[in-house]
Amino acid sequence: MSAPKEAPQPPTPLAVVDFDHVEFYVGNAKQAAHFYRTAFDFDIVAYRGPETGVRDCVSYALQHGTICLVLTGALTADHPIAEHVRRHGDGVHAVAFRTPDAAADFAKAVERGASARRTPEELTDVHGTVQIAEIAAYGDTIHRFVSREHYTGPFLPGFEPRLIKANQTGFLHRIDHVVANVGWNEMETWVKFYEDIFGFFQFRHFDEKDISTAYTALRSKVMASPSLAIKLPINEPAEGKKRSQIEEYVDFYGSPGVQHIAIATPDIIQAVSRLRANGVELQRVPESYYDTVTERVGAIEEDLAALRDLNILIDRDDQGYLLQIFTKPLQDRPTVFFEIIQRKGSESFGKGNFKALFEAIESDQSARGTL
Repeated sequence: MSAPKEAPQPPTPLAVVDFDHVEFYVGNAKQAAHFYRTAFDFDIVAYRGPETGVRDCVSYALQHGTICLVLTGALTADHPIAEHVRRHGDGVHAVAFRTPDAAADFAKAVERGASARRTPEELTDVHGTVQIAEIAAYGDTIHRFVSREHYTGPFLPGFEPRLIKANQTGFLHRIDHVVANVGWNEMETWVKFYEDIFGFFQFRHFDEKDISTAYTALRSKVMASPSLAIKLPINEPAEGKKRSQIEEYVDFYGSPGVQHIAIATPDIIQAVSRLRANGVELQRVPESYYDTVTERVGAIEEDLAALRDLNILIDRDDQGYLLQIFTKPLQDRPTVFFEIIQRKGSESFGKGNFKALFEAIESDQSARGTL
């Protein structure tokens, strides 16, 4: 009698330790940089373009807390970036991870089945050396591995310092998670991708019983690095009476892609007050949400009247509670948006708020005629 087969061991996780930056491809990088500086109080810290020897595109690197956004636009109509913007509108091209060894992570990822997009290379200037490599992810999105332990410059070699300060910073802290929208029945494919390629694990999952309204539904699984520093929810549509926000996103974006970036703050009341003053459009749920919210979540430290005034949502799990709010889409197409989140012990994603939030999104869909 043969011995029973041992269960296959999960792959060793890649060495990625955190988000490094998120790069958007945009139609007008200068105007986009101005928007994120004035609306979200990002400092512009570095620039690359014709003045630095790059003739076909321009990039602005922006910083707020440990969050780094890169806004890149094409200078010629036939550039691949221009084609990306034509197809998707302004959207996320690269979700980059910081790692002590970009070449090693790239080699492991390709060996495990990832598609190479940029083989490892070293970029050097007077501030030191950065190692970069890239693999393909969902849709036209890529993952970039960045090793910058031996670099002291403002962003990457090839960028020159260009500090344009925002009016106020410090109320946004770090990237909490980055959410992908994929098509029908594609979620498990990308769950397996992060399991097999990255060695990540399934941290949370939600189905149509958790995420549904009278009209629409979706499913979501959250993949995470062992340390939980990197969390990557993946959404797909589920059957409903009408077209879900995931379907609307994929239709307008033209493929799977990044739906939203969640930004952690140490003080959400300060953060949302500041964003509102800057003119940022935020989702609103019905006033009736607050009539029974404390019965659901229990005691909280914050003033409920202030949360009600700012339309900040509250949820609790067995580890604590969280506070969250979502912006409306950041560009003309109803695609990418931001979430602002403050965690008071909770490691969840606001399951108790899903219905109210998605009804608010459905109201916007209805106004656009896409529900």
